[in-house]
Amino acid sequence: MMRQLKILDFAIASLRRRKGKSLSIVLVFAFTVAALSSVLLLTHALRSEATQLLAGAPDLVVQRVIAGRHDLIPANYQEQIEKISGVKGVTPRLWGYYFDSLTGSNFTLLGIGDDAPQGLTLLTGRLPKGPDECAIGSGVAEFRGVTIGDDLYLIDQDNLGVGFTIVGLFSSQSDLLTHDLIILEKESLRKFFAFPPGLNTDLAIEVYNPQEVDMVAQKIKREFPAARPITHGEIVRTYDAVFNWRSGMLLSIFSVALVAFCILAWDKATGLSAEERREIGVLKALGWDTGDVLLLKFWEGMVIALTAFLMGMTAALIHVFWLGAPLLAMVVKGWSVLFPEFRLVPYIDLQQIFIIAFLTIVPYLVSTVIPCWRAAVTDPDSVMRG
Repeated sequence: MMRQLKILDFAIASLRRRKGKSLSIVLVFAFTVAALSSVLLLTHALRSEATQLLAGAPDLVVQRVIAGRHDLIPANYQEQIEKISGVKGVTPRLWGYYFDSLTGSNFTLLGIGDDAPQGLTLLTGRLPKGPDECAIGSGVAEFRGVTIGDDLYLIDQDNLGVGFTIVGLFSSQSDLLTHDLIILEKESLRKFFAFPPGLNTDLAIEVYNPQEVDMVAQKIKREFPAARPITHGEIVRTYDAVFNWRSGMLLSIFSVALVAFCILAWDKATGLSAEERREIGVLKALGWDTGDVLLLKFWEGMVIALTAFLMGMTAALIHVFWLGAPLLAMVVKGWSVLFPEFRLVPYIDLQQIFIIAFLTIVPYLVSTVIPCWRAAVTDPDSVMRG
C-alpha cells in the first residue's frame, strides 16, 4: 500500500510540472462527460417524472377514429362499454386545444362536471361551478397577466369573444399537468367548442383487474371497429419512446465530441514530450522497472480521468437539477411557448453513470499507458538521447 501511495504522490507531482497539458486535457474531458451526462440525466429524470404522473392515468382510454383521424365519440359507446365484463366504470371526457393569438401559444381546455380532476392542486380559489367561471394554470396567468377575480377572454368556435371569471389558480407544484390548462364547467366548454349534444372527446375506463386491461381493450375493439383503445401501458411506452428518440438524437450529436476527445487524448498521450521521455529514461536508469513506470503513468491517467469525470458529473448535475438544463430542455422536452418551468427531482441511474465512466475513463487510460509502455521498454540511454 505504501508503495502505491508513493507512486501516486510522485504521479501528482509529475502532473503539476506539466500544468498546461494536464489542465487542457481535464477541461476537454470534463466537458465531454458533462455533455453526455446531462443528456442521460435529463432524459432519465423526465422519464421518471412522467412515469409517476402517469400512474394516476386511466387504465384505458377509448377514442373514436374516422378516416384515420380522432373524432368525437357518441354516448352509446359509453352505455355498451359499461356492460362489458371487467369494466368498473366509464367516464366521458370533454377537452380540446385552443390557439391563443395574443400570446402565440396553445392552451388546453378541460371541461369538468361534479367530480374534480385527480392530481390537480389549486394554489388559490376553487374549481369553476358556473357557466362563466374558469380555473387556470400558472402559465396562462403569467402570459395573459391575469389572476383571481380577473376576466379571461377567449374567442369561441363562432369567432365571438367570451369572458370567463377566474375563480381558481393552480399551484406551481402541479405545473407539469396544469401549466397551460384552463378548466371550464363541462357545458360551457361544449358551447365554447360547439360540440354537438351527446358527443364527447373520449372515454376514460377503469378496469377491476389491471391484468385484464388488454382483454377489455380487445373486447371494445371487437364491439366497436371504429374505436381505438389506448391502454395505460401503451401511454407509458409512448413517453419512453419519445424521450429515448430525443435523447438518442442528442447523444448522436455529442458522440462526435466523444470521438474528438478520444482523438485528442490519444494525440496528447502519444505525443510524449522530450521532457517526459527523459523522465522515463531517468527513472529506468535509477532502477525503476517497466512495471513501475507503467504503474506511474496509470496513476497519472487515473488522477486526470477521475478529476475530469467528477468535474463533468458535478457540472451535469448542476446543469440539469439546479439550473433546469437550459441548454438541452427545449430538445428533450419538446418546445412549447407555455412549456412549464418545473424543478426536476434528481433521479440518478447508476448503470448510466457506469457506462459513461467506462466510455470515457477506459479509452483515456489505454491511450495513456500504451505509448508510455513503448518508451519504458526502450533502452534508457536511447530514450534520454531522444
